Amino acid sequence: MEEKKSLRDEEQVPIVPPLKVLAQKTINKRFGWWSAVVLLESYGRKQVCFYLWQKREEGGWKRKQKFAIHNQEDWELIQDAVGGMIKELT
Repeated sequence: MEEKKSLRDEEQVPIVPPLKVLAQKTINKRFGWWSAVVLLESYGRKQVCFYLWQKREEGGWKRKQKFAIHNQEDWELIQDAVGGMIKELT
């Protein structure tokens, strides 16, 4: 089943060559901040990255944070760590 594209994902994330965006999913975009998960290709290598941008006064976006996940093993470690703590939020 094809996932319905959200209105929040219609705007292309502000990533420039040589990085190539293969897929993107906006997490949040409000109050001058934009966070998204992006599948990208960098010099022939794919990675999943979590980005955080801040809106500039002149209208563009400036990257503030980038966190890259390079392989399945790293992702499993991240999932386990977050999963163990997330229940503390409720």
